[in-house]
Amino acid sequence: MRIGVLSLQGAFAEHIQVLRELDVEATEVRLPSQLENIDGLIIPGGESTTISKLMQSFNLMQSVSEMARSGLPIMGTCAGMILLARDTSDDNLETLQVMDIEVRRNAFGRQVDSFEVDISMPVLGEEPFHAVFIRAPILAKVNISAEVLASLPDGTPVAARQGKLLACAFHPELAQDPRFHRYFLDIVASG
Repeated sequence: MRIGVLSLQGAFAEHIQVLRELDVEATEVRLPSQLENIDGLIIPGGESTTISKLMQSFNLMQSVSEMARSGLPIMGTCAGMILLARDTSDDNLETLQVMDIEVRRNAFGRQVDSFEVDISMPVLGEEPFHAVFIRAPILAKVNISAEVLASLPDGTPVAARQGKLLACAFHPELAQDPRFHRYFLDIVASG
């Protein structure tokens, strides 16, 4: 199994480290040619506007969008979730528009408002998942083709799946718990 990690900006190194700890081949993706022969793709957290502009500059936006529509498993975390969304709170942000969700950027406020919380995520088992939220977005709307996987204690949805697309508002690569990455790898392995 070979997983590409979009490596233009953000927490890509941390995702690569988790994948390697799980004995999965991880490769950095910066150019369309590096999308060849991957079984799945992770779009990391970072700054969504910067990642979007860099994807456009490096001619990745259309390639990744087409691959998603053709069934490539993609996991988007934080900014990556924003980039997967059909709709965002920022009309000027170009996204891949492949996941039937609406995302509100920086929903919890500024960097100083970042937080960590244990959340229930039944697809990962009974043990709560320690989620790290850094200038995090939220799922403002999850349409019928997508399924909410986890919510905050107040009911705010923070993770969703639509077919082979997986998105979360938090940073699972910082959790010291590989279960979210394993879940994505199971999606990839399921063909």
